[in-house]
Amino acid sequence: MANHPVPASGPAPHPHPQPQPQPQPHPTIHPKGLFKAFAASLTGTALEWYDFAVYSAAAAVVFPIVFFPASDPLTGTILAFSTYAVGYVSRPVGGIIFGRLGDRIGRKKVLVTTLMIIGVATVLIGVLPGYASIGIVAPIILVLLRFAQGVGVGGEWGGAVLLSSEYGDPHRRGFWASAAQVGPPAGNLLANGALAVLTLALTEEQFLSFGWRIAFLVSALLVAFGLWIRLRLEDTPVFKAIQAHGEQPHAPIQEVFRKELRPLIAAILCRVGPDVLYALFTVFTLTYGIQVLGYERNQVLTAVLVGSAFQLFMIPLAGAVSDRFNRRLVYGVGAVVGAVWTFVFFGILGGNNQPMLIIGIVLGLMAHSFMYGPQAAFIVEQFSPRLRSTGSSLAYTFAGVIGGAIAPLMFTLLLSQFGTWIPVAIYVAVAAAVTLVGLALGRDNDTVEDLDYRLLLEGTGAATQPSGAAESK
Repeated sequence: MANHPVPASGPAPHPHPQPQPQPQPHPTIHPKGLFKAFAASLTGTALEWYDFAVYSAAAAVVFPIVFFPASDPLTGTILAFSTYAVGYVSRPVGGIIFGRLGDRIGRKKVLVTTLMIIGVATVLIGVLPGYASIGIVAPIILVLLRFAQGVGVGGEWGGAVLLSSEYGDPHRRGFWASAAQVGPPAGNLLANGALAVLTLALTEEQFLSFGWRIAFLVSALLVAFGLWIRLRLEDTPVFKAIQAHGEQPHAPIQEVFRKELRPLIAAILCRVGPDVLYALFTVFTLTYGIQVLGYERNQVLTAVLVGSAFQLFMIPLAGAVSDRFNRRLVYGVGAVVGAVWTFVFFGILGGNNQPMLIIGIVLGLMAHSFMYGPQAAFIVEQFSPRLRSTGSSLAYTFAGVIGGAIAPLMFTLLLSQFGTWIPVAIYVAVAAAVTLVGLALGRDNDTVEDLDYRLLLEGTGAATQPSGAAESK
């Protein structure tokens, strides 16, 4: 056996020296700024959705009489829901305009502008004369103002989501991004609550004459409060880092379509199911409950009110659950449960049974929450930080057109054509299947992208380029 040389002294060296792992730097999370961002995202979006939801409720119970009186009740409802759809069709305009501006000039400036657009449009609807006063001009102006509302909402969502999610810990993005997701049920709660109070306080004639206008005019105070909060907040740390190092995209829309088309498709498709389910339980149930099942208007509004109240807690909970478990899995379970529950919901609604109506809407909106809570984080995570505002806004607005925009109209047409709720439930199931396809095409969370940019802003990562920046330039 060969003899191996032995060192004269000291221990034998390790044949393969192993480098000691170095602790990774972590960016600073400032709780005060984070909570302000959460409040700004939640409050502003809630106020804007109050405006939007007041219109949605009025389209079901008021506008067929005030702006479309020349038609029969069913046709008037279809026409009113057509103006409702205009607010969705116009969203891509807002998404294109303000989404790219969010990546170019910042999230905060965009959010202030969109809030003002929606506020002004909603107040003008509140003072718009009806068909009896100015004829066909009234519904035309109504459509134009609805279009303006949609433009504002289309530009609002992407910025609001980024405002809260980019301030927070990316490992908890599901929870922090849900701030903007709480806005719709909060706004819906305020809107339907206001309409319910007005309905109780006024006679039918008074409500149709001037009562519904009060709900629109009150939004002026609410929007002013939202502006006050947003003007006091700085832009997100991620955008400030991008801006400080000259990483803003010059043509963000073009970059999204050229480099991140699959994420865009995934983000669009994943939104279809939640939009359709939400339209069913918050908009179409008003028409179905009143005109088909014979409920009083206040009974149905109360049921939607209770369901929206539950969502205030369920949406953040669902977002937090998606941080702990796989986000796509939580989202997908919500889609399947929502589709199944729709069939059950219609099956148990026979007769004038308000407790059953409330339970049905609450459980339907809970299923929606487990899609809607993780949704903001999932969509944000599909795009690189430089293109998030553009990509998220495009996904949100395009999905709104094929999802929520036509859903109430399609529900009404299907019910009118077939005389049964089964085609409506099938429509919801198909929308849920589309969402599952979007989830399958998407990707899971990558926290490194955010952490790199935040470290770059704080100077600890200035020597290196943020992950993903090179290939996006």
